[in-house]
Amino acid sequence: MKAQGGYVPPQYIPLPLQQEDNEFESNVVDVRQPSQHPASQPDPVQWSSGICACCDDMPSCCIGSFCPCFLFAKNAEFLGSGTLAGSCMTHFVLWGLVNSLCCLCTGGILFGLTGSVVACYAGGYRRALRAKYNLQEAPCGDCATHVCCHLCAICQEYREIRERSQGSSPVLGIPVVIAPPIQTMGMDPPK
Repeated sequence: MKAQGGYVPPQYIPLPLQQEDNEFESNVVDVRQPSQHPASQPDPVQWSSGICACCDDMPSCCIGSFCPCFLFAKNAEFLGSGTLAGSCMTHFVLWGLVNSLCCLCTGGILFGLTGSVVACYAGGYRRALRAKYNLQEAPCGDCATHVCCHLCAICQEYREIRERSQGSSPVLGIPVVIAPPIQTMGMDPPK
């Protein structure tokens, strides 16, 4: 049977309902004896920088402070979650527009409430980053870190990605400006 769009689902192959007795006995595992190879996770490692170490990396600190949606999108793009524009717009809508509208409509009473929406959204990316690099859940839970200090958390995540990516580091796209050499005015010697 061929479905629309050219997709052909895999054939259904039923397993045999009965197994021979010797096959069944070979699959039995004695749970009373300890396993030969214990599956142990290595201890989580520390972050390469602290949550409040934003000033150690001034370019990411400035971008994280003035345009956090861009830095969040760079982090999400590195973790393989969509495009730069899509993640940036999602963060902008959740953080900027919804927070501003909520503040305007309630007279500032519910200003921080909608910030928790983006904190829960961003906490998922922090969890994915921790899982990828086996990082500690510090200074507190992923969502709580973003609720308390969302901008610092985004900057810390960017610094961690940059430190651990080795060659495939995310580029902020900031042009490097080099000052021109010092020039002096002088007169040509008389001829």
